[in-house]
Amino acid sequence: MSPDTAPEVTDLGDLDEKARLGAPTAIDGLTEEGESLSPRNTGSEQFGLKKHSHGNAPVVPEASRGERRRSFDLADFPTLTGLEEDWRFTPLKRLRGLHTDDLTGAAPVVEVTGAGNVTVETVERGDARLGTAATPEDRVSAAAWNAFTTATVITIPRETVADGEVMVSVTGSASEASAQHILIQAEAFSKAVVVLDHSGSATLAQNIEIIVGDGAELTVVSVQEWDDDAVHVSSQQAKVGRDARYKHVVVSLGGDLVRLTPSSIFTATGAEVEMYGLYFADAGQHLEQRLLVDHAVPNCKSRVTYKGALQGTDAHTVWVGDVLIRKAAEGTDTYETNRNLILTDGARSDSVPNLEIETGLIEGAGHASATGRFDDEHLFYLMARGIPEKAARRLVVRGFLTEVIQQIKVPSLEERLSESVERELAAGNL
Repeated sequence: MSPDTAPEVTDLGDLDEKARLGAPTAIDGLTEEGESLSPRNTGSEQFGLKKHSHGNAPVVPEASRGERRRSFDLADFPTLTGLEEDWRFTPLKRLRGLHTDDLTGAAPVVEVTGAGNVTVETVERGDARLGTAATPEDRVSAAAWNAFTTATVITIPRETVADGEVMVSVTGSASEASAQHILIQAEAFSKAVVVLDHSGSATLAQNIEIIVGDGAELTVVSVQEWDDDAVHVSSQQAKVGRDARYKHVVVSLGGDLVRLTPSSIFTATGAEVEMYGLYFADAGQHLEQRLLVDHAVPNCKSRVTYKGALQGTDAHTVWVGDVLIRKAAEGTDTYETNRNLILTDGARSDSVPNLEIETGLIEGAGHASATGRFDDEHLFYLMARGIPEKAARRLVVRGFLTEVIQQIKVPSLEERLSESVERELAAGNL
């Protein structure tokens, strides 16, 4: 700052007193608290949010991930513009009416096979169990809640070990915007693996509620191998009980636009959550994952690992990972990581890890994100041992993604998905 523009100090005593007390001095255009005096900040609204105030006023709505709006009422969610933080990466024009139209189309058919000691029901929307594990967090989820007529309820009874994988086939055959609701509840001390296998063609807004009872062990695998024209927006919310073990695995390979919002909320101490994801986007495909781990209680552990590969012009993947450690969640141990491998020019990957900590009394917390191309050293190592470049590239990608596939622990499904990855690589001529 030049002498000509330096502010004039007229009362050194007053300035010294303010400095001693730690109070900021006035700057032209700002109050002494540092708030802007610009006319843009006048009134009761500030950039779409209520202005904050000093003292004991409530926090700014949605400033924290823990304050995100939740409601079963569609009217509580304004019409989407694409400027919202939750939707800024999503091409709304490609949602095919899921965020604007009545969801009156025929929902995909649900067929449950596998374990014989698991209860499967089709219930009306008035069933008291529905809505107990999840409340919509966005407009599409709320629209789906208000539009479905019947729901599928899968129950693993108390202290029951499922005598096989529970295979839930979700098969679409229509393009009209539709809604679907599924509830999976693992009662106390039960153990099961549930696979949600999506295929066919659909325009689907879906809510999946998951209840993991005290001491239960539940793995939920959500596979998206839709036809090329499918649009799928799915909210998959889980509540995890005391000393429970919950694993959630996402595999997204097919569809025109697929957007999943998995969440895990700890409701009692001693629980552990693992969340894994694999996605492989081709030219023009949009695959989006927005997840939340909500540490609301003490002494819980979470690990998040998502990996993606992209090839072709306008292939686009989005990963947003929110981990919230609330004030009461002392003793939390958490880490999240996202890795993306860009295989060709013209692809784009957005990766946003978020970690919000409200207490310092934790075991550990961290996150990591990386996006890049092939590791030249890996390729050189393989090629130096006589492996052709194309085969070497496929080996690198296969090894990169296999970590997630191996977490499924269903051999037949792991084999099928490995073959699907090979077909993706072949389609990209890698």
